Amino acid sequence: MNKAQLIDSIARNANLTKADAKKAIDAFVETTTDSLRKGERVALVGFGSFSLSKRNARTGRNPQTGKPITIAAKNVVKFKPGSELSSMVQ
Repeated sequence: MNKAQLIDSIARNANLTKADAKKAIDAFVETTTDSLRKGERVALVGFGSFSLSKRNARTGRNPQTGKPITIAAKNVVKFKPGSELSSMVQ
């Protein structure tokens, strides 16, 4: 499912216009992104939670030359599904 299909589905299920559904999705993404930037965890009970995890710097290899390269440390977003979501998709 892509963003346009998600907007259509939410508009239909929540009896909203497509414009309102798009605003709601955009607001959710923006709010979640801002919270994660601040280092906060975003939890939706029953659905799951988004959190940040720090990935340490490490040494890798350039696949073309085989020479070692340094891969910089960075923060990565993790999603842990909730128990209700997990049981619904099984």
